[in-house]
Amino acid sequence: MPEPQFGVALENFCPAPDTPSADAILAYASHAESLGFASVWAWDHILLGTKRPFPFLESLATLTAIAARTQRLQLGIGVLVLPLRNPVILAKELASLDQISKGRLALGLAAGWYEREFQACGVPFAERGKIFVKNLEIMRRLWTEDRVDGSVDNYVFNQAVMLPKPFQRPHPPLFIGGYVDRVLRRVARYGDGWLTYFYTPDTFRATWARIRGFAEEQGRNPAELRNVSQLPICVAASYEEADRGIKAFIGRYFDVAPWSESTPESAIRGTPAQCAEQLAAHLAAGVEHIVLIPSEYRPEQLEVIAHEVLPKLRPGARRVHA
Repeated sequence: MPEPQFGVALENFCPAPDTPSADAILAYASHAESLGFASVWAWDHILLGTKRPFPFLESLATLTAIAARTQRLQLGIGVLVLPLRNPVILAKELASLDQISKGRLALGLAAGWYEREFQACGVPFAERGKIFVKNLEIMRRLWTEDRVDGSVDNYVFNQAVMLPKPFQRPHPPLFIGGYVDRVLRRVARYGDGWLTYFYTPDTFRATWARIRGFAEEQGRNPAELRNVSQLPICVAASYEEADRGIKAFIGRYFDVAPWSESTPESAIRGTPAQCAEQLAAHLAAGVEHIVLIPSEYRPEQLEVIAHEVLPKLRPGARRVHA
């Protein structure tokens, strides 16, 4: 099992009337790198919200700016709504970002859930699973084949050559997000791993075991699959104070799918020692890369996580340094 890693999510979206600040995001990412975090992760939507709109800075543009400001951070998208994008153009954009960052891109991909967004983009919502698989196949071919020929629906390839290829070969790691078994089977068949959101240690352990079983059914070695888990966190002087803070933060920023096992109760909260104990439970459940979503995206939360929480974890966990 690889050494556990810790990253942080970026505030490239927020509830209106606030607007994401590009300057604040760049400073936050640079600070995370200086503290030794392994990765930063941008959220992805084109449109989100009606009565309660969420202004969004586009994920690829955000990560490209961060790539130019940082040297070591892995740059993740958690998750890109793949059916909304033209796969040929997206393959070019992603390969370019991987080249610009010298191989630091990690892709979280999902079929999507917000029907209004699909309607606005002219993409049939009911066909999103089929479109996901088709778009992924097209991107893989453009990244890995010298010349692409043939057609996939309305995409016609006549000795199509896409250069440069991604910096990472054969391509950046592909983490597929989702909850239900048909999507988890997609992880096992098409992905390099699974990216999940707001899972408790117990639900993560059970679902990860199902994915590994599906991989064996596909003739894949389950040990080759990786995983990423996104978890909100609030560190405070007491559990009660942290509990109030994280519940208010989640209530303003996030929803959980009613058909999933995602839950706000997955939040890491409490004193540094309590938070470390809760994180250790996720590592014991098999989580390899934890993406923390610090309460209100406050820089001081980054500091306390780096200096007082992560160093308390069991030996062998990735540690951060000032």
